[in-house]
Amino acid sequence: MSWGFNNVAIKLAIHDIPPLIQSSVRSLIAALLVGAWTQARGIPLFKRDGTLWAGILAGILFAIEFLLIYRGLVWTTATRGVLFLYLAPFFVVIGSRWLVPGDHFHLSQWLGLLLSFVGIVIAFGLPTPAADRRQVLGDLMLVGGAAAWAATTLTIKASALNRISAEKTLLYQLVVSAPLLGLGAIVSSERITAMPSAVALGAFAYQTIYVVSITFTIWFALVVRYSAARLSVFTFLAPLFGVAAGHLVLGEPLTPAFAVALVAAGLLLVNRPR
Repeated sequence: MSWGFNNVAIKLAIHDIPPLIQSSVRSLIAALLVGAWTQARGIPLFKRDGTLWAGILAGILFAIEFLLIYRGLVWTTATRGVLFLYLAPFFVVIGSRWLVPGDHFHLSQWLGLLLSFVGIVIAFGLPTPAADRRQVLGDLMLVGGAAAWAATTLTIKASALNRISAEKTLLYQLVVSAPLLGLGAIVSSERITAMPSAVALGAFAYQTIYVVSITFTIWFALVVRYSAARLSVFTFLAPLFGVAAGHLVLGEPLTPAFAVALVAAGLLLVNRPR
């Protein structure tokens, strides 16, 4: 639900704060907030624990994910983007088979995964053929963003990062991604031409303080504790909540109830006891 409403927050802020500037500054401010939280809680950050290179890799993947998503949406539509981005759970399930022993799907769980994805297709519609080469590039960038998202999840699950606090895991990603995304904003010639509106600043604060600093920390804690493959399927709920949030805040049309039922049925199949 939090991530679904985040989609609306991005839309509300993007006209005043360009996408990669949003991502870079968001990572920077969230890093300061999470860092302050770790100090207040006495969570060690600089102890030698063998996580440095895995943490840097996770941070690079985190930056690549958002760079590809935000820039890809410049050339393709939001509807197409959702469908290509939510290929990520498939990548997680496939990668888990080799990288996370014992975390692989049986036939009924694959059926549940496919049912949930069909629910997303019904909610957003099948994409029409790409209109031009730039749209194809945008589509491929969203697929790349999905792969980077899955690779980040698998890196955390299969490396020494699964032995440290979720706050430190998130800090690796925020600290590494902030300058990389900032560089992407410079290369893309993004700039803020006027003082952002109060609505844009409020939406940006929601993303930074709540979504990134709090819900991302919770997500990485869950990834370590539970099956990455099963957990990733729950992300299919985010775009459906995004549709509901878009209806409530922006007056956009609602998703068919049948789509919600399919996603729910898929989740039940994936997570039912064996």
